[in-house]
Amino acid sequence: MRAKLRSVLLGKAIKSAESESQKYSAFWGLPILSSDAVSSVAYAGEEVLLVLIPVLGAASYKPLLGVAAAIVALLTILVFSYRQTIDCYPQGGGSYSVASDNLGRLPGLVAAASLSIDYVLTVAVSVSAGTAAVTSAVPGLLPFKVYIALLLVAFLTLGNLRGLRESSILFGVPTYLFIVSVIVMILAGLVKVLIFHDVPAQTAAMLPRETGGLSVLLLLKAFASGCTALTGVEAVSNGVPNFKNPAQKNAKKVLLLLALLVLTVFVGICTLIALYQVVPGSSETVVSKLATNVFGTGSVMYYVIQATTTLILVMAANTSFSGLPQLLSILARDSYVARSFADRGLRLNYSNGILLLSVLSAGLVVIFQGDTHHLLPLYAVGVFLSFTLSQTGMVLHWRKVRGERWKHKAVINGIGAVTTAVTCVIIAATKFINGAWIVLICIPVLVLLMLAIRKHYDHVRANLAVTQDAGALVLSHSVKAKILLPIQSVNKSFIKALNYALSLDGDLEIYHVSTDASVTEKLLNQYATLGLKEKIVVEEAPYRNVNELLIHHVDAMEKKLGAHEMLTVVLPQFIIPKWWHNILHNQTSIRLRASLLHRRNVVVVSIPYIINE
Repeated sequence: MRAKLRSVLLGKAIKSAESESQKYSAFWGLPILSSDAVSSVAYAGEEVLLVLIPVLGAASYKPLLGVAAAIVALLTILVFSYRQTIDCYPQGGGSYSVASDNLGRLPGLVAAASLSIDYVLTVAVSVSAGTAAVTSAVPGLLPFKVYIALLLVAFLTLGNLRGLRESSILFGVPTYLFIVSVIVMILAGLVKVLIFHDVPAQTAAMLPRETGGLSVLLLLKAFASGCTALTGVEAVSNGVPNFKNPAQKNAKKVLLLLALLVLTVFVGICTLIALYQVVPGSSETVVSKLATNVFGTGSVMYYVIQATTTLILVMAANTSFSGLPQLLSILARDSYVARSFADRGLRLNYSNGILLLSVLSAGLVVIFQGDTHHLLPLYAVGVFLSFTLSQTGMVLHWRKVRGERWKHKAVINGIGAVTTAVTCVIIAATKFINGAWIVLICIPVLVLLMLAIRKHYDHVRANLAVTQDAGALVLSHSVKAKILLPIQSVNKSFIKALNYALSLDGDLEIYHVSTDASVTEKLLNQYATLGLKEKIVVEEAPYRNVNELLIHHVDAMEKKLGAHEMLTVVLPQFIIPKWWHNILHNQTSIRLRASLLHRRNVVVVSIPYIINE
């Protein structure tokens, strides 16, 4: 039943040999990996206005366009820088791989921790922003926004568990729909204002009066808020292994197209905001207000814009579902996170990473009550820190390998390193009080956790390593085993375990802990009918502490073992087919097994007897 349900929800298992067929082309890779960056434009302009309007009032719109131009310039630098990263690191890993190889282990882990935090935040922010688009169109759903956001996380998780190829098609179509519908809105809005001079007067009247002047600090705060539009650029360099061959060429093509899309949509929306002088509100998004102004309230295109905005914001989270599991798999191979994150699931995806991401992001949605404005101050600090480490690492890479036009390439990455470092400092400083401090604490905590995990794996590896001639460790002669078989009653489960114990070459002891003399006498009589030469060793338990006495007996037997000798404890265990029936039984053998497993020279063997077998 469970296997059938899994097959319906996730699809049939895919062979490892079919991995190439599961990778995506540039056409489908673009919507998957660009959705985060493209979707950010749905709220990046609004975040800039929320900084400017309380101070500048109606004078906010010219600085808005200036901030947008600065963000586009930074995007251009990042695109050129990351194209070079893709050439040098086609195996993926992005900032982590670059920083680890060129700056050392610690900077690499800082980059990995920063990216991991931002991937989780991307999902939480995206589904919360998508929910805000839904509640803008249907205000009656506002009290249920947390539940809607959690439902969206569940939908994304299920879609990604079905595999790369299916998720790229499932989540790719909405991205293209958003791009087309927003470009239509931008063109329609520009035509309406520039040609027909049709601007609603009421929006300008709603603006507050100017309460202060334009300052460098204000511009820096606005720039920091708008830099959320640049999150997601890293995902392309992380996801190179997920592209069909030629993977590098496809990844570079997607990165360039991503930049063009962000440029078009972000600048277009900021221009419309300035022309229509839209004011952000608590219950309706800026994009919703733009759609109302351009197409009219209740029009078909208004609902198309709202629907596709919701979809793209949800799809933006999908960039994280592609990026974080890939990053965790690389960290797992380097022993910095649990090895299970390097294992592919039935659909050839990193299912453990997908599930971890869904749990963490759902937790953030609940903690921050699905409020985008509360989540955004935490956003972008980590990603710009990873940008900086990656670009600095690339500068050192070019100095190390040199080669053709290495100075030119180093300058490109150097400019990227300086601009992203300055941006990172600006974001951290301007958003520190509003929540960025949480991320700045979490990054070193995550680094310490990864170092502790690596230390554990190194310790285990050192203990398991064969440091001398392996042949010398293999015994040249067999050693007789000591066998202990506990007995509580003579039944089919015990007899099956007894037959196994008798098949072993060793000294067998059958051991019983007595809590009731009459029950023990009955047991001895039943056992006598089996006609065995082995006698039962009986130990009294006046305090009825059966398991405790058995464990003490095992410890005593272990101390008497000679060199290379092992004690095998054979535990009869009956298995109930229906799991809910287990609560009716004591599960003594399971508790015993758990207690005995940590003995150095004790082997625990459970002999299952399935009821009705």
